[in-house]
Amino acid sequence: MADNYQNNNTDRNTQTFEHYNSDGTKKKARGAKGKRSAGRAAGIIIAVLAIICLGNAFVVTKQNQFKLIRQFGRVQRVVSQPGLTFKIPFLESVDTVPKELLLYDLPESDVITSDKKTMIVDSYVLWHVTDPLKFAQTLSCSVSNAEGRIDAIVYNATKNTISNMMQDEVIRSRDGKMTVTVEESEPDVTNNDLVLGDEEEKVIEITSLTEEIMAQINHVENQYGIEIVVVDVKKLDLPDDNKQAVYARMISERENIAAQYTAEGKSEAQMIENTTDKEVSIMLSDASAKAEATIAEGEAEYMRILSDAYADPEKMDFYSYVRALDAVKASVTGGNKTVILSEDSPVARIFNGLY
Repeated sequence: MADNYQNNNTDRNTQTFEHYNSDGTKKKARGAKGKRSAGRAAGIIIAVLAIICLGNAFVVTKQNQFKLIRQFGRVQRVVSQPGLTFKIPFLESVDTVPKELLLYDLPESDVITSDKKTMIVDSYVLWHVTDPLKFAQTLSCSVSNAEGRIDAIVYNATKNTISNMMQDEVIRSRDGKMTVTVEESEPDVTNNDLVLGDEEEKVIEITSLTEEIMAQINHVENQYGIEIVVVDVKKLDLPDDNKQAVYARMISERENIAAQYTAEGKSEAQMIENTTDKEVSIMLSDASAKAEATIAEGEAEYMRILSDAYADPEKMDFYSYVRALDAVKASVTGGNKTVILSEDSPVARIFNGLY
């Protein structure tokens, strides 16, 4: 009997009991469900890691970029062509360097000319990266570091350039052109045909301030892997405390120039008047001489005609008669037209044919 009890207990311990739901369906074993859930989670994790690794392996290079691929901080290769490249995930990193033309606006700075005049210069710089590897080695791929170096280089070049120039030279060389007034011919006052000198404004090309500054800039491409394309001065100004003094000096200079022009104009006007008066006097004198000569010739011709008339007996009586009439006409004045002549008067003798 004891043996039967023991055998029953053994059968209970080894027997597998089946469990059913409330609706009579058999419940699934818990161990199989847990294994399937764990396998599904592991698959998801592996897929996510694969996606992350794959995404980390792609390097997209744009048209305006350089890509520097580093391994443990050291640059392994430089990608300069746009497109898609690959790198080793998590072992290699990527730095981006701009490839396009960049604008850096320098802050205003004070510079002193050779004649000890202070001027305020406001300029800007156009630059770009030419050697991305050297740019990374010297400037750590930092645009702000590059702008700091450019600021110092351009400021020193500007200061050295302007410190060797006078203030008016700096102003004239602002645009690289200088307008001058050229007199083509000297005034000719030797005769009445006065020829005034023609003044013409000509524009002369000179070295511009930008070119002078660019000449002072050392080639930074070999040092930092960048190139300064253009340095241009936006504004040249004076400090506020110097403006009024400079304006007053400019006004005084313009007044002196105006006075000089006025004096030169008056001098030329006086020369013109003197020349004209001289020419008028000469012309009047020549005209008077010609008039006297013409009168003398007329009188001589008149006397010749009279002499010829009186020399001809046929004409002498007629001319004597006409001259007598002219004499009577000239003697009759007023309202009384009566002329009383004695028989022995020359006029009466002419009328009587006794002359």
